[in-house]
Amino acid sequence: MSGVQRVSVADDEADIRLDRWFKRHFPELNHGGLEKLLRTGQIRVDGARAKSNQRMRSGQIVRVPPLGAPPSSGAKAERRPPISDHDAAFIQSMVIYKDNDLIALNKPPGLAVQGGTKTTRHVDGLLDGLRFGSEDRPRLVHRLDRDTSGVLVVARSAASAAKLGRAFQGHDVEKMYWALVIGYPEHPGGTISAALAKSGPEGHERMEWDEEKGKKAVTDYRVVSTAGEKVTWLELMPQTGRTHQLRAHCALIKTPIVGDQKYTVKHDHPDQQIDLQEGLLADVADQMCLHARQLTLNLPGRKPLTITAPLPKHMSGAFKDLGFSESEAEI
Repeated sequence: MSGVQRVSVADDEADIRLDRWFKRHFPELNHGGLEKLLRTGQIRVDGARAKSNQRMRSGQIVRVPPLGAPPSSGAKAERRPPISDHDAAFIQSMVIYKDNDLIALNKPPGLAVQGGTKTTRHVDGLLDGLRFGSEDRPRLVHRLDRDTSGVLVVARSAASAAKLGRAFQGHDVEKMYWALVIGYPEHPGGTISAALAKSGPEGHERMEWDEEKGKKAVTDYRVVSTAGEKVTWLELMPQTGRTHQLRAHCALIKTPIVGDQKYTVKHDHPDQQIDLQEGLLADVADQMCLHARQLTLNLPGRKPLTITAPLPKHMSGAFKDLGFSESEAEI
């Protein structure tokens, strides 16, 4: 890697510590090396000196100096174990688009994007399998929940990561999701504008509507089709990128996503819950039916790029059982 980078903090990275942010984006830099770069002012946040334990805010710009050489403190940078042929084939099987700047994956449900406590298998740990002969290791530029499937974009170089990071922070990326939800919304289309804040005990947190302490969260939606108003196919277009935004917003309008155990309130739709558990959708009652269907990138210097991800097996099966046709989504 060469040259100074300026990387924007994503919405879903707000409130994490700077050292953990670096571990996500630059795992080759160990803690000793990070502290030295902070002490010497080579790493800055919004132009100011920073500390490893400071909390990040969405949209802040982190100045990252060249990290090609090992830190002069003598500490060795962390190294990943080589990726197996099996894992390389697995991650490559997800590729649905590739060019010189980026690779788009159709992430399956159940696979985490990044590691954490008790999470050892994740997309970030498999990215060496997407080098395709390049010296640069691909980099994550946005995220999906573990149980959400669909379009996930990774950058093929540091320069591309910076460019894509700015696009995701601005208004140059259009996202569209498909969801199966329980019940039928009060209106067939509209905008959900409800600020969200984290609540609940550690390990069981969820995002709740909180206009005073929450962060702005806006989602456009429309009904595509319905099965007797017991299950509805929604098209969701998030205008912001808060943690669990679509899941929380669907729950707020009393149409929780099928298979979402965290945000389904049992007493809201008791009859539909029984139908899900014993009827046509019994196979997906405990699988999240939320899919990042389409992503459009509007990047400077290139034509708009739209990437579409096929439905995962459990959702395509549910569509068939419910009599939904993908052609219904065409306007």
